[in-house]
Amino acid sequence: MKGAVAILALLALAGCKEDAAQDVTPLALTPAAIGHFCQMNLMEHEGPKAQVHLGGLPGAPLFFSQVRDALAYARMPEQTHEILAIWVNDMGADGATWAVPGIDNWIAAGDAVYVLGSDAVGGMGAPEIVPFSDAAAARSFADTHGGRVVTQDAIPDDAVLAPVAIEPDTEDTEFEQRLRALSRRN
Repeated sequence: MKGAVAILALLALAGCKEDAAQDVTPLALTPAAIGHFCQMNLMEHEGPKAQVHLGGLPGAPLFFSQVRDALAYARMPEQTHEILAIWVNDMGADGATWAVPGIDNWIAAGDAVYVLGSDAVGGMGAPEIVPFSDAAAARSFADTHGGRVVTQDAIPDDAVLAPVAIEPDTEDTEFEQRLRALSRRN
C-alpha cells in the first residue's frame, strides 16, 4: 500500500511540474559564431546574419552567414527539431552597415520587414533578403538598392530555396595560381 501511495504522490508531483521554457534569447555575434551551412566565421562576411534556436538544443543556436540561408533552413522539409525562434540583424539599427551589420541588434524574423529583390549580395555571394524593424528604413533601402518591401510570410520559396548562379572571379587569386602550379608538377 505504501508503494502505491508513493507512486501516486510522484505522479501528482509530476503532473504539477511545469516544463521550463527553453531560453531563446538571441546570442551576441562573436568570433566563435560559425555559419551552419558554410562552416565559416560569420564575422568575416558582410551583410546581415541570422540565428535559429531549435527545441532541445538550449544555448546552441545555428548561425547563418545570410538571412536568406536561415529562411531556407526553416522551409526545408528535412528539419528534425522544432524551430523555436529565428533572429535576424536589424539593418536599420544605429551603426549597422553592410560591412558590420552588428553583433546584438537582433529582431525576431517574424516581426521584421524585408527588402526582397534588391542589388544586395550577402556574405556567401547570393542575393540577400535584407531585414529591418522599421518599414520606412526598409523603403529607403529599397529606393536606393531596388527591390520591394515584404513581410516574412510574403517571401516566396523560390527566393530562398532556388539555386543561385554565382559569377566566378575572372582573375585568379594567388591561392588558385599556387594550386595550378602544384597540379602541373604532378
